[in-house]
Amino acid sequence: MNKVYSLEEVKAFVEEEDVKFIRLAFCDIYGNMKNISIMSHELDRLFEDGVSFDASAIEGFADADRSDLFLHPDIATLTVLPWRPQSGRVVRMLCDIRYPDGTPYERDTRQYLRKAVETAKAQGVSVSFGVEFEFYLFKVDEDGNPTKIPFDHAGYLDIAPEDKGENVRREICFSLLDMGILPESSHHEEGPGQHEIDFRYGDPMSTADNAVTFEAVVKTIAMRNGLHADFSPKPLPEESGSGMHINISLDSDDMDEAHMFMAGILEHVAEITAFLNPLPESYERLGGKKAPKYITWSRENRSQLIRVPAAKKGHRRLELRSPDAKTNPYLAYALLIYAGLDGIQRKLELPPSTDYNLFIADETVTANLATLPQSLDEALCIAEKSAWLKQILPSEYIEQYRKRNS
Repeated sequence: MNKVYSLEEVKAFVEEEDVKFIRLAFCDIYGNMKNISIMSHELDRLFEDGVSFDASAIEGFADADRSDLFLHPDIATLTVLPWRPQSGRVVRMLCDIRYPDGTPYERDTRQYLRKAVETAKAQGVSVSFGVEFEFYLFKVDEDGNPTKIPFDHAGYLDIAPEDKGENVRREICFSLLDMGILPESSHHEEGPGQHEIDFRYGDPMSTADNAVTFEAVVKTIAMRNGLHADFSPKPLPEESGSGMHINISLDSDDMDEAHMFMAGILEHVAEITAFLNPLPESYERLGGKKAPKYITWSRENRSQLIRVPAAKKGHRRLELRSPDAKTNPYLAYALLIYAGLDGIQRKLELPPSTDYNLFIADETVTANLATLPQSLDEALCIAEKSAWLKQILPSEYIEQYRKRNS
């Protein structure tokens, strides 16, 4: 069910499909999905008043003195959870968060992304996003707790029997299809037990919704197969890290505008890295095994921060290779939009491409190249000092990310 526009249609769907439980999902400020389940007979109350929750119990949200917040569902995100029983089915809707008086909650990153999209639209800019997720599948112990033992020891693009995750990826892809998310490709990655699944690009909000849904689907299907899905950026110290490469394209053929947008991202990426790579572990990944270190770009070159892939006309995009899956996609996409818009507004010139393999280049090439922050503390310090970031991001975001990592 992709779009429903009225309470009556939702009620009809719930009755026809024998839906008994409705999950109301949202993300905290760090991108972790949360949810409340209600029974289907509560639909009238849900759409009239929303459903309240204690925000003081959510890390990074409200204090106890103003803790009542309400979830209001986005009907367009209604989807059946395909792994739940067919009798007494379970559906899920993503929600916006509001104060009791209906005012949007300022730490609701979904609404922050919506504002960024509206700002871009007002300036005549439309952006699409695509995502490439890397993750590991690990075995669990006899009590079902995750281990660091890879499910297999296959390598890049290997096939069965070396690739033991083939059927798990297949089940994940079918579940995504059932939920209206279109996977484009899947394969074994370089690390032992490491996998990648990419899904089709779309508008920023749909892609961010799909990203948070994707992680939940992968973890659920892995658990059903007696495995643990790990999205952390560097789960095995000596093996490849896991990134969440973000593909960005402007819905325009104006290459000058695209270059200025890319220049804006290069200009501001250090200031937003704390949100693209939000864990101390994130910085163990950067700088090796195809994860970037320098603030550079090039065509087709996987050693760069931004790679412009080879593509036919009409499919041009840039691939930002630094983010990992512990980012909050709503926040990340919004910040990238604002950075690109600043490039367009200031008519920033795209610097020359750096056409070297930076993983093996000597110091004569790298000595004068700007680098990404080398630690989360450095990234947070850069964010705290950024006058540009203070103009577009509420100060409590930086404060909460600092507080979590202090």
